[in-house]
Amino acid sequence: MPATVRALRDTSAYGATPVEHLRRTRRLLIDSDNLLGPRQALDAVRTHVQVIQELRREARGADRRDLTELATQYAEFLSWLHQDSGDTTAASDWLDRALDWSYTVGDRDLTTYVLARKAQLAADTADPAGAVDLAEAAHRMARPRSRPAAVARTYGAYGHALRGESAASERAIDEVRGSLDGIADDPTPWGVWLNSSYVEIHRARSLQALGRHARAATAFAAAIRLLPDGYHRDRGVYLARQAVSLAAAGSPQHAAATGLRALTVAGETGSGRITTELARLDRSLVRWHPADEVAEFRAAFASTLRRAPETDS
Repeated sequence: MPATVRALRDTSAYGATPVEHLRRTRRLLIDSDNLLGPRQALDAVRTHVQVIQELRREARGADRRDLTELATQYAEFLSWLHQDSGDTTAASDWLDRALDWSYTVGDRDLTTYVLARKAQLAADTADPAGAVDLAEAAHRMARPRSRPAAVARTYGAYGHALRGESAASERAIDEVRGSLDGIADDPTPWGVWLNSSYVEIHRARSLQALGRHARAATAFAAAIRLLPDGYHRDRGVYLARQAVSLAAAGSPQHAAATGLRALTVAGETGSGRITTELARLDRSLVRWHPADEVAEFRAAFASTLRRAPETDS
């Protein structure tokens, strides 16, 4: 750790301040996560959070604020990596830290974004009421017609669907869809990934939660086609969710074939989100097991689980 801190203090020798270097590093780690999954980035992000904290102890004025903003960003990212790995307890702990640090930065958009992320995590941990409440709180805090406001509404839509509130979910998604052109020029850096593909994925998830599986499977397929290049792990997540809906809609062969594609990504990235969805698919395909495609998927999935390395994250 001290060597890392010394190296960052000396980054000016390479044409960058410590803050600039840490910002570039975070962007590279995000790209790594998109392509390779959380395993490759977890240790590096943990180390950088510690380094930032060391640098903050000596920093003053604007430098200290910039480092606190970076600490918030890295903590939120570390929460995401844990969430994708399946460790929701650690994910929640790091989001709490990110929220605390965001208040000291004084960036309303950043605090709104972290609060919206807490809504997303609540939905993924079977707390739909918490998801709706947190999303609504984030939306109230957000600047009107801003990107963070749209992020909050997106997560709120899924929370409503989990509660069986179809009309509220559809209204929220329609509102976000209608806002995409208006927020395109929003200068905030938070939630820059919010685009039509992401909104359609959440529309599909909401349809799935509401039990409208045939429509959900079609919506997942359309959203996957819109997904930008480089989102390898996320494509695997969405394929797995599409497969779950296909099975529930009575298309086991198509579900199994789609599940096999997702399984390849799961093996390459170690994404717990993909594995969780494929476990749901595996259970739903039991009644169709004699079918060739179904048997192939179930055997491949069982083999992948046996080979999966243990992790402490």
